[in-house]
Amino acid sequence: MNKQKISFLIGLILLLIFASILFIFQVRQSEVAVVTTFGSYSRTIEDAGLRFKWPWPIQKVYRFDNRLQNFERKFEQTTTGDAKPLIIEVYVGWQISNPKIFLERFNGDITKAEQNLESLVRDAKNSVIGQHPFRDLISPREEDLKFNDIEEEIVAAIQTEAKDDYGMEVVFAGIKQLGLPESNTQKVFERMRADRQRLVKQFQGEGESRAMEIRSKAEAESTRILNEAKAQAIKIEGKAEAQANEYYKVFQENPDLAELLLGLEALEAATKDKTTIVADPSTPPFNLFQEGVKELNR
Repeated sequence: MNKQKISFLIGLILLLIFASILFIFQVRQSEVAVVTTFGSYSRTIEDAGLRFKWPWPIQKVYRFDNRLQNFERKFEQTTTGDAKPLIIEVYVGWQISNPKIFLERFNGDITKAEQNLESLVRDAKNSVIGQHPFRDLISPREEDLKFNDIEEEIVAAIQTEAKDDYGMEVVFAGIKQLGLPESNTQKVFERMRADRQRLVKQFQGEGESRAMEIRSKAEAESTRILNEAKAQAIKIEGKAEAQANEYYKVFQENPDLAELLLGLEALEAATKDKTTIVADPSTPPFNLFQEGVKELNR
């Protein structure tokens, strides 16, 4: 009897396990599931947890990773708007936005989905870059580069079709690497070198122009100061000559006064230092001492 109960319990457990495999499935946090009934779309399950289904061939469950996927393209040659060849590598971030469309279009095949996305990216990349000049991608001047604009334009070019036709949302696109065909590399380097030399000459010319301006101002200021000094000297010289002429006129009119002043100047020069002088008191200009004594004794 005990053996029968044990056998029954074991059979029941196995039946439950088998039933759970047939009728129950789990959706993980990072997944989205699509359930089909007799091959046709039935429902989409986006929340994680255990779910019920009818066993195959009645129903079938397709699970997809709903996390952000990164897709990279290898180097491919394209042409800029000014007909310059360029080698570029582009990457794209995408995720499933409509599991139903994604399943119906690719039957759940991720590889097939990325192949179709690759074609979209290639066409969009060629179209967008074909509208931009070469300097928007390669230039010694950072302000000329337009990477952000180009990347946004690529996303805009593929986003609608990818979402409506593939059930895929393109979240971002970026330029990973740029290259040049070997035949054009030397030409580009020569042009960049010429641009740099032109900038150097421009800066040198501006510096020389500024230096000439400063020298010109300095020379003008120097000339002005010299002219003012010459004018002042001429003015002083004129005053001195006028005073001398005035004195000469006075001396002509009064020779005794002139003789007195000349004698005083000579006496001052002779007695400037503390020196003992032996001289005839009647000899000019020492006769002035004698006349001074006579004046005091009066």
